[in-house]
Amino acid sequence: MPPKRRPPPPPSTSKTPRQSALAKANHISATTESEIREAFHLFSTPAHNTLPSPSLRRALTALGVPPASAAELHDLLDTVDPGGSGAIEYEHFVAVAALKLRNRSEADISGEVEAAFRLFVAGDGGEEKITVATLRRVARELKMEGEVGEGVLRDMILEANGGAGVGAGVGRGDFEGVMRRAGVFR
Repeated sequence: MPPKRRPPPPPSTSKTPRQSALAKANHISATTESEIREAFHLFSTPAHNTLPSPSLRRALTALGVPPASAAELHDLLDTVDPGGSGAIEYEHFVAVAALKLRNRSEADISGEVEAAFRLFVAGDGGEEKITVATLRRVARELKMEGEVGEGVLRDMILEANGGAGVGAGVGRGDFEGVMRRAGVFR
């Protein structure tokens, strides 16, 4: 009797990308490294795969962590381009970007959440919650009114407020929760 054949192992259900050695060394997730890579390649020179030193501020701003001052930018440039060659290697950029991302304070994050929340509730008669009418207005402003149905807008409200009801709207705390679940803030 021939030996039984084992079924193949089930496919991996994990869709989370694996952390690279560079990500591990800088204590960041694979997703964060991917965002950093995207910002780097947005401003890098394709021929040399380096970031021009003058583009450091723009690349960090694209990540949402711009230098706080000209002095900080100068210090960062000294760190990532100590020889003054005018070109920043990817590994050096990852180290600085990871450090800046990890050092974002809760106050910074809270300010960003508040600013984003104000984009939704501004012009809604001072209401302090996002409603279906608010989302409808935003869809209209984005010229997506015909593409997003009433049911989708209601589902968005219910998902954001944890099923508290469409009439309850979405407060600032629920909005921050949605932003964090979406990975906007780590």
